[in-house]
Amino acid sequence: MFAGKKSFVSAIRRKDNSIEYFEVKRVESNITKNLKKIPLLRGIVALVQASANGVKHLDFASDRFDVDPKDDEKMKQEKETSKLVMILGIGVIGVLSFIFSKLIFTVTPAIVANFFTGLVPTKTGQVLLEGFFKLLLLLGYIYIVSLTPLIKRVFQYHGAEHKVINAYEHNVPLTVENVQKESRLHYRCGSSFILFTVIVGVFVYMFVATDPLWWRIVNRIILIPLVIGLSFEVLQLTNKVRYIPVLKVLGYPGLWLQLLTTKEPNDDQVEVALCSFQKVLQNDEVEDVVEVNLNQSSEVIQPQ
Repeated sequence: MFAGKKSFVSAIRRKDNSIEYFEVKRVESNITKNLKKIPLLRGIVALVQASANGVKHLDFASDRFDVDPKDDEKMKQEKETSKLVMILGIGVIGVLSFIFSKLIFTVTPAIVANFFTGLVPTKTGQVLLEGFFKLLLLLGYIYIVSLTPLIKRVFQYHGAEHKVINAYEHNVPLTVENVQKESRLHYRCGSSFILFTVIVGVFVYMFVATDPLWWRIVNRIILIPLVIGLSFEVLQLTNKVRYIPVLKVLGYPGLWLQLLTTKEPNDDQVEVALCSFQKVLQNDEVEDVVEVNLNQSSEVIQPQ
């Protein structure tokens, strides 16, 4: 999936080797646009939108994964009657799922760290221990789910997306061969954002009490929006300074996490990523775009 100025586009490869697209127009209210200009708030708005939109695209892909295109009409008829409700429902589920998971990854480490109060009695030690458990929980969860074939495939497509963006930003012709030479890591990745919430949280929690436990849990929940907002700003900062030798190291922790959240894609997966990116460029009316021909790898998309 890629996001452009005018649309969000997902591309999938069907069982008959055809490419199917799912497009959502990028429409924002004036209120949303104004909120995205405000530091701290813009990160929360962007994350809520990404959660809602991402689930819609994943639902589209999962519905058609390993399904014969001949059965599409039957599947369409089954969903047609409640299409609007379904789309809205999926968006709400995406946001609620994010909030629920954020609560788990925020509250659980605080409770676990509190059990070690006898060994680590100081507030600084408790906050650092809490951050350690949160990081351990995050890395353990990602590693375990990455072992499943389906999630591994998702992570391969994630790597393909990064490779395509890196090739485009490096201004090289977008052939499968050229894209495969690029790194599967990228500074603006949402995976980096997740890790930054752990790091930023450690600094934020230093300014609030850790005792008693009930208040510790309450302030962790209350501070979630602040941690999210600050983490988004840190992510933006690391992207801006990534070409400055001394400062580019600020983004390294996020890149290291992407070693887990991305996998090396195969050529077929890169082709699908290129098709999705091509559709985004077409929707944005980018000039000098050449159609990708999946049967001839010599065809290229010329970046601007």
